[in-house]
Parts: sequence; C-alpha cells; structure tokens
Amino acid sequence: MISKKLLALAIGGALLTACGSDDGNPNQNYTGELQQIGRYSSGLFDAGGAEITAFCASSNKLFVVNSGAASIDVLDLSDPLNPQKLTTLDVRQTQVNGFAAGGANSVAVHNGKLAVAVENDNKQAKGQVYFYHTDTLAFAGAAAVGALPDMVTFTPNGDYVLSANEGEPNDAYDNDPEGSVSIIKVSDMSVRTAGFSEFNQDKQNLIEKGVRIGGPAGTSVAQDLEPEYITISRDNNTAYVALQENNALAVIDIQRAEVQTILPLGYKDHSQPGNGLDANKNDKTAAIELLPVYGMYQPDAIASYMAADGNTYIVSANEGDGRDYDGYSDEIKLQDLPLDEASFSSSQIERLTDADGLGDLAVTNTMGDTDNDGKFEQIYAYGGRSFSIWDSHGQLVFDSGDQFEQHLKQVAGQYFNVSNDNNKIDNRSDNKGPEPEGVTLAKFGNQVFAYIGLERQGGIMVYNISNPRLPQFVQYLNNRDFSISADENNPAAAGDLAPEGLLVISASDSPNGEPLLVVGNEVSGTTTIYQIR
Repeated sequence: MISKKLLALAIGGALLTACGSDDGNPNQNYTGELQQIGRYSSGLFDAGGAEITAFCASSNKLFVVNSGAASIDVLDLSDPLNPQKLTTLDVRQTQVNGFAAGGANSVAVHNGKLAVAVENDNKQAKGQVYFYHTDTLAFAGAAAVGALPDMVTFTPNGDYVLSANEGEPNDAYDNDPEGSVSIIKVSDMSVRTAGFSEFNQDKQNLIEKGVRIGGPAGTSVAQDLEPEYITISRDNNTAYVALQENNALAVIDIQRAEVQTILPLGYKDHSQPGNGLDANKNDKTAAIELLPVYGMYQPDAIASYMAADGNTYIVSANEGDGRDYDGYSDEIKLQDLPLDEASFSSSQIERLTDADGLGDLAVTNTMGDTDNDGKFEQIYAYGGRSFSIWDSHGQLVFDSGDQFEQHLKQVAGQYFNVSNDNNKIDNRSDNKGPEPEGVTLAKFGNQVFAYIGLERQGGIMVYNISNPRLPQFVQYLNNRDFSISADENNPAAAGDLAPEGLLVISASDSPNGEPLLVVGNEVSGTTTIYQIR
C-alpha cells in the first residue's frame, strides 16, 4: 500500500542567484537531489501567502511575495533550518506621486537592491516597479511601467531590470490594455518599453504561423499578447519572454528595447507514444492513454542556460492557461465541442463527448475548426503537462511527454492528479493535470539541473539537463500529506501546497555554504528550504 505521505522517488542519480555570484564549487559532485531542511509558514491558506522569492546574500534576507497581505515578508535566512520573519514590507505604504498600489506580484534582488513589481489598484492602469535597499529596506525610487507588471528580473550584470507587463483585461473584457516589457536602467531608473504594436498589422500572418491570438472582435495583437515570464541570456543582450496564453515566446533586444520576433511553440500530439495523458476525471483512476488531442504548451515560468555545446536553451514549465471572463471566454468542455464526422469516427465522437468520461476535458473553442464550418477537425487542450527545452529559435529540443503523470501514477496512484486544495483522485485530470508552473536551474561545473514545481499535485520534479537533448530524471520530492485536508485553521498541516516561485541560492551565497532551493507555496502559504545534495 502506498504511503499517504509522499516522500522521494529517485531514479539514478543559468544558476539563479540573488546578489550575484558563481555557480558553486565546480569540483563538487552534486547529484541535484533535494533534501528539505527548513520551512516558514505565513499562516495564510489559499490566499497567496508565499509566492515569488528573492535572496540577498550580503544581509541573508529572503524576500517573499505575500499577495494575500498585498505585501512582502522579509525573512532572516541566516539559519536555513529555521527561517524567521523579520518584518513586512507593505508596498501600499510607499507613496509614489499619488499612485495607488494594488499589491506586489514579483521580486528580484541584485547587488543590494530589491525590485518589486507593483500592480495598480486599477489593474488595467499602468503599474510601477519599486526599488528598495535590501539592508535598510529604505525606499530607493520607482519606475512607471505597463499594466499589471507580473514578473521582474535583473539582467545578469545588474544594469537593467525587466518587467513583464501582462496587461490583462477587466472581467467585462471592455478594457484590455496592451501587453509590454519595460526595460529599466537601474542607475537612473529611466524606462524604455518594448511593445507589440508593430505586430498589429501582422495579425493574420502570426495566426497562420501558429501564434494563438484571440479575444473579442477588434482585439489587436498588442492587446492580446500577455507577457508572463522573462529569462535573459548570459551576455545580457537578449530577453526571452513567455507569452503564455498565446503559446509563444517573444525575443527582445534589450539594448534597443525592441521585440525582434515572436516564436510560435507549436502543439503537442497526445496521440503519439510517450505523449499520453489522463483526461478523464470521472473514472477515478490513473489511466494515461493516447488520445486524438493536441496540447498547447503555454508555459508559465521559463529559464535559460548555455549548454556544453555553447548554445542557449530555454526551459519551460508547460502549465497552460485559458481566458475565462464574463465578457469573453475561449474555454469549453469537450462534450460541448461539435466534432467533424469526417475527422473522427462515430465511436471516437461518442467517447470523446461522453459527459461521464472524457467530455469534461477543458478545451478551446477558438482553434481546430480548420474549414470554418462550425465543426472541429482538431481538438486543443490547455498545457503540456510537461517541461520542455527549446533552442533560441523556438524549436523544440526535448519534451518530457507524459513522464510527470507516469511518475505520479507510480508513487501516488491513490492521489493521482489531485488539486492543491482537494485530495480527490483525478480531480484535475480534465484540466491540465499536475500543472507544472515554476522552473529554475542550478549549474555545477558541467552539470545542469532543472527543478520544476507542480502547482496542483505538489512537489518538485528534478532532471539533469546537462545534455538538452537527453535529460535524465533524478528525483520527485513531495512533502504533502494526503491524509490531511488543510484549511485556514491549520494551513501548513498538509505540507506544501501549490509550489509557485522557485529560486536557487548558490553555495557561495548560501548561509550554510551549501546550494539551496527555496520554494514559495501559494496555497499552504509556506516557504520551504531544500538543500541540493
């Protein structure tokens, strides 16, 4: 019988740092495996009590976005086994020219400076990036950016901060700001904007190339593109930006503040061996199968590294995300999608649209009707249920296929594809499965490891990606206790729920001299410290 408390499953055996450092001792033989050593609980449940983290080695301070309190928790990480809260930084208390701060979304640290993505109280209005001194927490200035800054990051040399301005619409979908990436020069906080308006006249061409662009009639390309996450090349010159809803990457020239190109990521064929999925939540069992369904990769977090071959590769956590607003929705249940009889057999249609079976699968109604006759020749579901590696031109180098769900079937069969606040088996099989969301990388000599957080199932997948074309599974670690249902009265009792932000601290920056992985868990409101062995 499988233990209710899932431990570690190990098979075989661009470092993200805070204030800037090397990648640890290259002579140390790291396996990449994780061992939990410390944990801090914000006391909040299902309220974003711990999301994105950033660390400054000079002060041993860990900054944790607490969106439930619209603030940043400042933790003392001097003893990684016992993180302690020092104070709270409430961005709403920082007055900037009458700007009404709605809360913090992301943090980044470099050379004693903390950058915070601050959304406007009116989410469709322009946001700000606030800067603070990490030692004193004194306010150091602000830079006006686009609507809904959702992620911030420094260039490796610390000269610039980039902000991914998502530009989400309001619920009525009658106010849809343009997405953009702001490039802030740290020395004087001047701002340049890399926008997408130049692609507006190219809308049909982008769609034909595979960039997913939708929205109500009249929505421009710039309005529809929603920058989600940024990773920057080691030479500080190029930013790769995940356009999650659009299933694409944008490539930005940082020095020129220009979008060079938009790269469609293509689609995953779930009918091919190794690409199966469990799309049926109604059978209450882990049943991974091949289906005539395409998956939209739609990555959330991305990271990049230079492999031994000298090329840059982008690693993506393929979460998936649709648009479901009162004023517009592109989501539909498979049972409500009219399928074309010429493309699917009668037995396939019967099974795919079975309300008591596969019919609950969430799919899009904006793609797949190739001849515009109202019937769909192809089916597109959200997310890839995997992680992928892409080259710098957006070509797929590797995808983990159905490995995540296969691992979960082995180690957590009774709790397969549960949600982050629901322990019922198959609860998420009809909607993105384990839902990989966060990813970060650690490099030791010529070894590179990827750490991928599963938002719904929980836990961290570890892969050795030193060879980008042949990654090797290392470990799956999950401290979740499925016998306990956490709630606001005991938010951390069930272990970590919904890992979101993942951060590697190098050995040279680490308080205990060992490389660490820090994970912010959104639903349990916990920040967990792992040592990389």
